[in-house]
Amino acid sequence: GWGRLGAMSRYSTEQRGRSNSPDYRLYFKNADGKYISPFHDIPLFAGSKEDKEIPAKRSKTTGSEVLFNMIVEVPRWTNAKMEIATEEPLNPIKQDIKKGKLRYVANIFPHKGYIWNYGALPQTWEDPNHTDKITGCCGDNDPIDVCEIGSKIHSSGEVIQVKVLGVLALVDEGETDWKIIAISVDDPEAQKIHGKDIDDVKKHKPGYLEATVDWFRLYKVPDGKPKNQFPFNGEFKDKDFAVEIIKSTHEHWKALLHKKADGGTIKCTNVLVSGSPFCCSEEDARSIVQSAPAYVNGDSVSPEVHSWYFFPK
Repeated sequence: GWGRLGAMSRYSTEQRGRSNSPDYRLYFKNADGKYISPFHDIPLFAGSKEDKEIPAKRSKTTGSEVLFNMIVEVPRWTNAKMEIATEEPLNPIKQDIKKGKLRYVANIFPHKGYIWNYGALPQTWEDPNHTDKITGCCGDNDPIDVCEIGSKIHSSGEVIQVKVLGVLALVDEGETDWKIIAISVDDPEAQKIHGKDIDDVKKHKPGYLEATVDWFRLYKVPDGKPKNQFPFNGEFKDKDFAVEIIKSTHEHWKALLHKKADGGTIKCTNVLVSGSPFCCSEEDARSIVQSAPAYVNGDSVSPEVHSWYFFPK
């Protein structure tokens, strides 16, 4: 039960701009009502203090498993490519834009939109100046991605506590793009799926991992892009391997927030990261949010979003 009382009770969101439009934004607040950055101010380890460097032994666990906070960007079965705006102050969630148009992922039969709750781990960064020794490619300049495979559909902007089950290595347009497989600690199936071996997922959710590889291989093809490639021939690595990848991206994030790595256009504005030169005041954070237009209902989504694409097996 502590999961339900944990992350979501500590964070809330505020909508700004026009829904279903390029100016829509979802800003984050903590339990004290302070506007914060979900990228930088929400701790990676569940149960950690927001403004401290906390070792894993003081993080929340289930048995021997360390739990992580996940920021949900895209609810399962939806198509809008919602993402943390890494190049904007306080990093709200917004919809990605490609070629001047709002971006939606295609429905690749038999999948409708995203097939998991999709999001990111805070306080992680795949450094584009660092060549991954496993994939041989540099990072994609984003927080590390998470596919949450539980039974509940979560909302964009939810912060949930997850346990890691494994990881898929993806090379997307020449960049390293790890995909963490996780499950919400509150999910009814979480006690059955432990991730000591990724085969646990295959046992309780047969076909899901195969569908995940299929989805990532094809999802950009409708946009005229080539199929994505996978190190390890698309095989999933286990929990221990995944946690080491997460820890590595957490170290890269720490270097970014303390000016020991070049973030380029990444905005590191934060409210709570102790010792960071990018820390701003509550008043500055509030003015960033209030400078965005007030929330209004937008138009409905184009019917084209519901089209299907078929690929031979």
